[in-house]
Amino acid sequence: MSTVRVRFAPSPTGALHIGGLRTALYNYLFARKSGGVFVLRIEDTDQKRYVAGAEDYIVEALQWAGISPDEGPDLGGAHGPYRQSERRDTYRKYTQHLLDAGQAYYAFDTEAELDQRREAEKAAGNHNFRYDAMTREGMRNSLSLSKVETEQLLAAGTPYVVRLRVDPGHTVHIQDIVRGDVAFQSEEVDDKVLMKADGLPTYHLANVVDDHLMEISHVIRGEEWLPSTALHVLLYRAFGWEKTMPQFAHLPLLLKPTGKGKLSKRDGQQLGIPVFPLDWKTEDAEEKLSGFREAGFLPEATINFLAFLGWNPGTEQEVFSLPQLIEAFDLDRINKSGAQYDFDKARWYNQQYLIASSAQELAPRVQEQYAAHGRSITLEQAGRIADLLKERVHVLPEFYTQGRYFVERVGVTDEKMARKKWKPALRPAFERLRERLAQLDDWQAPAIKAATLAFMEAEELGFGAVLPVLRLAVSGTTNGPDAFAILETVGQEEVLARLSAGYDAMDELKS
Repeated sequence: MSTVRVRFAPSPTGALHIGGLRTALYNYLFARKSGGVFVLRIEDTDQKRYVAGAEDYIVEALQWAGISPDEGPDLGGAHGPYRQSERRDTYRKYTQHLLDAGQAYYAFDTEAELDQRREAEKAAGNHNFRYDAMTREGMRNSLSLSKVETEQLLAAGTPYVVRLRVDPGHTVHIQDIVRGDVAFQSEEVDDKVLMKADGLPTYHLANVVDDHLMEISHVIRGEEWLPSTALHVLLYRAFGWEKTMPQFAHLPLLLKPTGKGKLSKRDGQQLGIPVFPLDWKTEDAEEKLSGFREAGFLPEATINFLAFLGWNPGTEQEVFSLPQLIEAFDLDRINKSGAQYDFDKARWYNQQYLIASSAQELAPRVQEQYAAHGRSITLEQAGRIADLLKERVHVLPEFYTQGRYFVERVGVTDEKMARKKWKPALRPAFERLRERLAQLDDWQAPAIKAATLAFMEAEELGFGAVLPVLRLAVSGTTNGPDAFAILETVGQEEVLARLSAGYDAMDELKS
């Protein structure tokens, strides 16, 4: 195949894990780098695990991240439909092809019969019963039954599944782009169910048929699918498609923040960190999961962070725009070993993007954060706050939590520092500073600073005696951006009121 065609094929069984978003990203980057096509396919054949709203969540997560499919549900394309539940006739056709070719067979075993056989095997000391070449002759299927018996069962409407016939003695080699040559023996693969009793295909059949018919050139997916690849290659052989099957690239696992074990949603819940792109909650609200978007991450920063979880460009550069990632991306630079989920690094990435953003770009987002707390500010105010705080915050909600004093009186919150810096004997001098500031006609930081310096010279006071008191009275703490910029942003009338209240509060602390 000369044209690169890749697919992201999630199942709508709940929220899309951040590892799934990384898989989508790598497929997208490879497609764009190669001038190829990125397909979104919804693998919804497991109706028992289907969750309402999950497909919409997947689409919204991709949109938020800036990962745009070229073909998919509601997008169209020459290889649709792109929901597996809408392709049942296709799967029946190809299942029948395998049956007719002797590569698959009918299995009429009931659940009770299968359970009984498992128990019998356990009693005999075999705790890993498999339906395979060693056991199928003792089961109820079209290989152990006569042709007449099989036809009678089918005519009677007896429920059945269709299983792949896997014969022993074959070696399956997979040339994985990430892991090199991977070999399996066919004895390791059981006779997997291809078509379930409800007439829907299993993941394995639908996956192979769809990848073939959609002309997928590269399958880029998580490491957890590597053991299934042997079965998929056997299916390609059974169909006679082995020469045109896609190349495989299995991505490293995302590991817990400790570096030990696979990252799970439970880790996110226990550590209070997002492991999903967007917030998710089921209709019955029994499951609530936090997402990067609602935690205040920019999509560009999230994508940059995810790109480096398992891949590196071979340079010291860490901050990449999406076009730069596309240009630099190469499957050969994907790591084999698992990638540790360093949430502090994710925050660092987000901070870099906040710093690089203009006040104008950040203003609407900052305005939203204040509105979420019932505080209405103008875009101009939001822009000023963004400019003052963007080098001090890591995520969007911190524009409010660290800048709440811009819009509301918080009191003197750092009492320890207030006791250290406030001297009641200087109260008359600080009242004179307040009067000097009240007389200013120009309420901008340079003028406020000039008036304060003149006061300090007249009273023979240093910065260490004056600025901490101003900060404590106006913002509650001695931390924060430029003190005079804070005063300008808070506004003259409000600053004067806070100075009076702050002096009183600090007097009480010292009394």
